[in-house]
Amino acid sequence: MKNIKLYWFATAFSLLLLAGISLGFLQSQDSRDFRVAKNLDIFFSLFRELNTFYVDEIDPDKLVKTGIDNMLRTLDPYTVYFPESEADEFAILTTGKYGGIGSLVRGGGEYVVVSEVYKGFPSDLAGIKAGDLIIKVDGVSLRGVSSEKVSDRLKGNPGTEIVVTVLRNGKEIEYKMKREKISIPSVPYFGMLDSKTGYIRFSSFTQDCIQEVKNALVTLKTMNPENIILDLRGNPGGLLTEAVEIVNLFVGPGNKVVSTKGKVKQFDEEFKTTRAAIDEKIPLAVLINRGSASAAEIVAGAIQDLDRGVIIGQRSYGKGLVQVSRNLSYNTQLKVTTAKYYIPSGRCVQAVDFSHRNEDGSVGYIPDSLISEFRTRNGRIVRDGGGITPDVESIPEQLSQITAELYLRNYIFDFATQYCWSHPEVKSPADFTLTDKDYADFEQMLVTRNFSYKTITETSLNELIENARREKYFDLHKDLLTKLEADLSHTLRQDLTLFRPEITELIGEEIIRRFFYEEGAVAWQLKNDEQVKKAVSILNNPSGYSSLLSGKQGNTLISRSVPQGSGTAVLRQPDGSSV
Repeated sequence: MKNIKLYWFATAFSLLLLAGISLGFLQSQDSRDFRVAKNLDIFFSLFRELNTFYVDEIDPDKLVKTGIDNMLRTLDPYTVYFPESEADEFAILTTGKYGGIGSLVRGGGEYVVVSEVYKGFPSDLAGIKAGDLIIKVDGVSLRGVSSEKVSDRLKGNPGTEIVVTVLRNGKEIEYKMKREKISIPSVPYFGMLDSKTGYIRFSSFTQDCIQEVKNALVTLKTMNPENIILDLRGNPGGLLTEAVEIVNLFVGPGNKVVSTKGKVKQFDEEFKTTRAAIDEKIPLAVLINRGSASAAEIVAGAIQDLDRGVIIGQRSYGKGLVQVSRNLSYNTQLKVTTAKYYIPSGRCVQAVDFSHRNEDGSVGYIPDSLISEFRTRNGRIVRDGGGITPDVESIPEQLSQITAELYLRNYIFDFATQYCWSHPEVKSPADFTLTDKDYADFEQMLVTRNFSYKTITETSLNELIENARREKYFDLHKDLLTKLEADLSHTLRQDLTLFRPEITELIGEEIIRRFFYEEGAVAWQLKNDEQVKKAVSILNNPSGYSSLLSGKQGNTLISRSVPQGSGTAVLRQPDGSSV
């Protein structure tokens, strides 16, 4: 015990020295450094007493991690501590690269299930399929093991061998493979939508993503497009420097893209374009939604402020804070907010009011008193307060309750798995059709598995009836409430018929993803994407496009769209880990 006390005393004393605090300086009660030292000493004393006297054994790592996490939670959502055990996760966030087999897994059952296989990586080349249950790794059973721990088992140094045993349609299959460095593509799809319009889906700002976007744009240029759509929907951002490079593809040298300002003034920077653009003139539309954040907002905001293109979609997430990584002791890391960034007009996209966020964390209601006006290069009025407001607002219609339930509870995923077992080949996304018989099979699966759900309307009505009973109004309005209950009740067959188009859309996307990977799924989505259609319509109307950039106010369009990755929070797959 004496050694433990000496160790903690030495640790606390070292912290005081590192903080640059002298004994004389500590005499000042008003000194900020004194308050830092005092509270560090209190923390050390508290931890020592817990370690010595608490009735049960405590886990020092867990206790300190919990304390750090809760301390950082009082600051902002983006200042995060990564212990040594999460070093791989930190590397994936910043580089998009890791050592593994190239699959996405999720939990929820006795064994984890492969939810997606990345094209061309070990799991794909070996023959592992989405829907496979991973039951063993190197002969060790994974029954009841969480998806995080399975993910850790599957990851490892590139070149190391691994044996994965899966269960597929009741049959055990063993696959041997070597782990590789996995680099998740930042551009899962690009191509010509028609004879005039090139399209690039850009999903994340990881290290060197500029090369993927540049290659896509250069390739499209060989097809002589008249317009370009850059799709940033659901793009959560990433590296600020990559955002500057992306803008530079469409804007020539010497243009300010973003500046950063923080407490440490020597870290304040201004970022300008430095090279010749690939194309400064081609009409450009940038698609954003509530999932477009950080670096994605820099790109959209700079394009808007420089009047280089039209922004279409929903108000973006509203993250205008800059983070840097700091190495801590024992291979731990701190991702810390050091500055705010400002786009060319001078506005910051950071949400100024955290109390009115949407459920997915994006910008919600913003009081007028918190909004300021700025001007684009052409003199158009743009506003701050949180996020990028599009020039043309296109609001995706929410999916029905039954469709969301089917997706989130993995019924659509499971049906796609069964479909692929009985249909080993699909020629192309364009040729695929979900037949009446297929949809009937889906309905039968739901019946067999006793699928049921309550609509929000039914839940609200049940609450109303319970409140009426409690307040003794039920008998007075019994006939009205009973009729409402009958009129608003749903049946599975009725809802499957009523909402068949959107359910079929999601089933088709999941099946196409199995055969043609992410690029096929994107191509499938684009067929009925109203926001993309709106962008094409605007780009193909030169006078309308020019008037938007010269200051004419955009229009609001209500449209339906299928899920766009993380931008559709209600449909985000739970508990997913890349391996």
